[in-house]
Amino acid sequence: MVHNGAGMRFLVPFGSLLVLAAIHPCHAETINFDRNTSGEAPSGWTIAMTHQGGPPKWQVLRESSAPSKPNVLAQVSGDRTAGRFPLAIWDGISVKDGTISVKFKAVSGTVDQGAGLVWRYRDPNNYYIVRANALENNVVLYKVQNGERVSLAPRGAVSNAYGVKHQVPKQTWSTLSVSFQGNLFTVSLDSEKLFDVEDSTFTGAGKTGLWTKSDSVIYFDDFQVVDERKK
Repeated sequence: MVHNGAGMRFLVPFGSLLVLAAIHPCHAETINFDRNTSGEAPSGWTIAMTHQGGPPKWQVLRESSAPSKPNVLAQVSGDRTAGRFPLAIWDGISVKDGTISVKFKAVSGTVDQGAGLVWRYRDPNNYYIVRANALENNVVLYKVQNGERVSLAPRGAVSNAYGVKHQVPKQTWSTLSVSFQGNLFTVSLDSEKLFDVEDSTFTGAGKTGLWTKSDSVIYFDDFQVVDERKK
């Protein structure tokens, strides 16, 4: 199913997603923001933020490079407070086990250029997040618990390992995804598996969404959620 940002849903050929659906009962939606009004926050999303700083500014923009034209969702606030994390949380289904992905483009930011995915979200102070950083060229998975963000080491790495080093291009569209089954999380960038993480802090279903940091100006498109439901 595709969710067009205006409450309408329609079937599309998802390719590999149809194969997945044939194996496991699942519910899949893609949101491309193309029926939202440019210059406004998207309908069906809750804007929030972890920690203090200038308010986040999420808005739909017309963008000629959008993977699904004409619109993208952009976080355009340039507040340089280092510890502020703007969030856009989708008001749709809560997911316990599944896969989420998004296409993103790092546009600008001097403190940070981080684009992230959020899952098992409870509130602005409790959730999981994986982010790709175009300034640091790395991908890191964290838990945010009671407002404290803690990086989680990849499975098989030393306990203080900080994600993985990987080229994250600027001004270019990439695809970040994470699959979560119980306490196992698998992170991929542009269809390349990067690492697994194991953690049991948040085990129940929660909302999903998008994340940035500090003055990161990031464009997002084709946010996809696959909810794998038990037979």
